[in-house]
Amino acid sequence: MLVRDAMSTLVLTIGPAHTLRQAARLMSVRRIGAAVVLDQDNSGLGILTERDILNAVGSGQDPDVETAAAHTTTDVVFASPTWTLEEAAEAMTHGGFRHLIVLDGHGPVGIVSVRDILRCWAPIRRHHHAELIG
Repeated sequence: MLVRDAMSTLVLTIGPAHTLRQAARLMSVRRIGAAVVLDQDNSGLGILTERDILNAVGSGQDPDVETAAAHTTTDVVFASPTWTLEEAAEAMTHGGFRHLIVLDGHGPVGIVSVRDILRCWAPIRRHHHAELIG
């Protein structure tokens, strides 16, 4: 199975000047765990995750003052839609993160998360298990 089969095509793109509260509100409404941060003047594409926001708030930073730019990961590993789910899982494990921005050409076409991969693998594992005991 490929990344394109598992990825979410709902990509929230925000700017670097969004506050953490604004980003959290947009992510919450869409029920997603990461936003692509588009900073055309500096780093290009980055990612802001729910964990980034949680870490900032947990350390006492003000979500109404802190901006996405200050908490965005810019050293991003990008996935291709044609990667296997195994390749995506390996990249996540190696990098210690739970989301990959999926690029096709020059722009983001999706985000794949650990949850997306597990959602695809779980039915396969159940089917295989049933064959073994059946």
